[in-house]
Formats: sequence, structure tokens, C-alpha cells
Amino acid sequence: MSEEVKMPQMGESIAEGTIVKWLKHVGDSVKRDEPLFEISTDKVDAEIPAPTSGVLSEIKVQEGETVPVNTVVAVINGDGSKPAAPQPAKEAPAPPKEEPAQAKPEPPPPPTPVAPPPVATAPPVAKTAAPAPPPTSGSTAKEELRQTRSSPVVRKIAEEQGVDISQIEGTGISGRVTKQDILAFVENRKGEARPAPAAASTAAPGQPGPAQPEAPRAPQPLRAPAAPQTEAGPAPFAEGDRVEIEPMSIMRRRIAERMVESRHISAHVTSFMEVDFNKTAKLRDSLKGDFERDGVKLTFMPFIIKAVIEGIRKWPVVNASVWGDQIVYKKDINIGVAVALDWGLIVPVIRGADEKSLLGLARAVNDLGERARKKQLKPDEVQGGTFTITNPGVFGGWAGTPIINQPQVAILGVGVIKKRPVVIDDAIAIRQMGVFGLSFDHRIIDGAVADQFLATIRDVIEAAEYTS
Repeated sequence: MSEEVKMPQMGESIAEGTIVKWLKHVGDSVKRDEPLFEISTDKVDAEIPAPTSGVLSEIKVQEGETVPVNTVVAVINGDGSKPAAPQPAKEAPAPPKEEPAQAKPEPPPPPTPVAPPPVATAPPVAKTAAPAPPPTSGSTAKEELRQTRSSPVVRKIAEEQGVDISQIEGTGISGRVTKQDILAFVENRKGEARPAPAAASTAAPGQPGPAQPEAPRAPQPLRAPAAPQTEAGPAPFAEGDRVEIEPMSIMRRRIAERMVESRHISAHVTSFMEVDFNKTAKLRDSLKGDFERDGVKLTFMPFIIKAVIEGIRKWPVVNASVWGDQIVYKKDINIGVAVALDWGLIVPVIRGADEKSLLGLARAVNDLGERARKKQLKPDEVQGGTFTITNPGVFGGWAGTPIINQPQVAILGVGVIKKRPVVIDDAIAIRQMGVFGLSFDHRIIDGAVADQFLATIRDVIEAAEYTS
């Protein structure tokens, strides 16, 4: 008995996935829940387990291919038998050999003169008619991906700007139109509209008024060029240069798209503040043993999250988002903590962070970080964040200017925490010092608010006074 393996639905908003790597080959034995293949989606990279035990008899979707959810990607023979399907297929052609034998009678000569003419005419018609439906269904599927599987944000922008999504050449998976694509299209249309008045006034000086409003809409059906930053352009090397060219991974392409998109959307500003971790470092040392007995490694991150929560409570605008000309204040505090991977970066989210104790936060940080590195995160564990913390200091970085994780409006960069000489009460002392860099969206957060938020975090950490 065979069982079909389908592309899983990795979250409500995810419509498709890309096969990154097959961990088994045709003919290999697999056990139920054993990793079978790796996929990459808009939200997360993950290993997909086998739904049953048996032998992998067929792989229908190859590495690098993107298919909609619920598409059959492989078949597993549950009885454990090796794939023998191809052999009957080879024996099937045997019947045609008998037809020539039956064709030995004398009827063949007469059909030869008469049959060829109709056969020559009929097959072309059939062949011409047959291919027609596939292109239609294919184009319909692609159109469906562009329109129904565009994000709500893209459809909202299209509605507000009066743009027909079908006229935009999408750079997303399977031609899906991304937010970046539609923004580029709108910007390009505005650019096309500017020279139009000059052309109109030159061509028809007597009718500049009515001609100008019509001009911008004429180019609307034209396809917007792909986002400039994704175009290769002239080669950045000369012939004969010793270079190695490697395509971006799926995750790297998505990170690139999101970072450029965020810089385009938000007015980025970064403020820095020094923080004395001396008292918190002593508290951490005193708690380490108890946490380790519970199987939890205690780092500075849970303390920083606690301080951030206090800052958000005092300055809720940093936990908000922008919706048109309105500010959406989030009541939930879901903290994303960036995790560096060998193949990119991912941001798991600690939901309801304000309801967790130090031990609970430490457990969550350890668990999410470990499963992120093993590709075991679920889509809902990397979305819904309201504020993000990234830690370049773990690699020794003094400070950084992180890019905001949309649709959030702020992100905290934590620099290296180490002993440094500082002046305290006119005397030089050795203290555990760190530097925080807060990148914020200047559209709704003023510099004063950003610095006050940082000061709140600093005060909590320097006093080592945590709610629980």
C-alpha cells in the first residue's frame, strides 16, 4: 500500500513551499517521523518528517522547485517493497508488437494511400487543439498566485493606488507580486507621469490642462521593471579575474528583499546608550547554579528581555506599528530574538513574554534558539512579533545599527558585554559594560522617546531590579 507525501500547510498565510533538499533517495527505506526533505517558505525553513514507514518509491518534485501546499511531492510504499513500478511500464509496450503481426494481412496496402491524407490532416488539428488548454490553465494558475496569493498588504496598496496586480511582473515565488514589486511599480508610474506634462505641453500647447491628468494613466498597463536591486547589471569583475559566483539561497534572497523593503518603508534612526551590567552580572552568577539544575543555561538575554518589557510598558509606542496614517498599539508583548544560522538569520518569537518569569524566558530563549539551528521551528513561532532584539555582541561586536523587522517600529541591538574601565565618582573602576543601539521608525517615534525608552532599560539593568 502506498501513501502520498504532500507539501505541508506551514501556516495559514503560506500558500507554497520550495523543496531545498531531499534527505532520502528513491529506493531508500524511511521510518515514520524520520526527516524526509527540507523546505523553505516565506516564514521558516524546516525539515519535514515522513508520514509513514516504508520505501521511498517516487520523488515527484525536485530540489529547487516551488509548488503550492498539498501538492504531492513523493510516494512511499508502505509495504516496504522496493519500487518495481518502472518494470511493468517497460513491458507495456509489448502489445504494440502484436499489432504489426495482425497487420500482416493484405489490408495494409489499401489503407496506406487513403489513410495518410486524413491522418496528416486530423492529427495536426488534434495536436493544435490539445496544447491550447494547458497554457490557459497554466496562466490561470499563475494569475491566481499573483492575485489571490498576494499578501493582504499588496492587495490593499493595489486598491488604494488603482493598480491592476496582473499588470505587474512579480519577483516572488511562482511570479507572486511582493510588496516591494508593487511599491516599485507605483514609484515608476509616478516617474513616468512627470515628463508627461512637458511632452503634452510641447505637443499640444493649447490643451495642457486636460491632457496632463490623462497622461499618467496611459502607462499604467505597462509592466514595472523588476526591483532595481535584484537586477544583476554590469558584471562587477573583469574578464580573467579570479572569482567564484554562487547563487543566493532562498533564505538569503528573502532576507535581502525584507531588508531593502524595510529601509524603503521606515525612516530609520539609531540611538546608542551605554549600560552598566555590573549588578546584573552578579545576580546572574548567583542564579546560574539553580538554572543549570533545571537544565537551563542562563545568559544575559532573559534580563535584557525583562528590561525591554519594562521599557515597553512605559513607552508603548515602541511596541506599535503603522497602518496608513494611524498608529496601532499592540497590547501583547511578543519579543523576537534573532538567531544567527550558518545559512542566514531567523527571528523566533517569544509570545506573551511579559507573562514569563526569568526562568521561563531563559527556557524559551534556549529552546527556540536550539530548534532554529535544527530547522525544527514552526511557522507560527517566527511571526507575530511586536519588538525584536538582536545580539551582535555575541560575536564581539561593540554596537550595531540593526534594520527594523517590519511591521514593527523598533529593534534593539545588544553590543558585547565585557569588563571595561569607566569613571565612577571621579575614580576609575572596572565594570561589566555594554552598548545598546536602538533603531526606530522616526515616523512615529521621536528621538526623545527613543532615548527615554533606552534610559528605562538601562535603569532596570543597572539596578538589577526585575519583577520576577
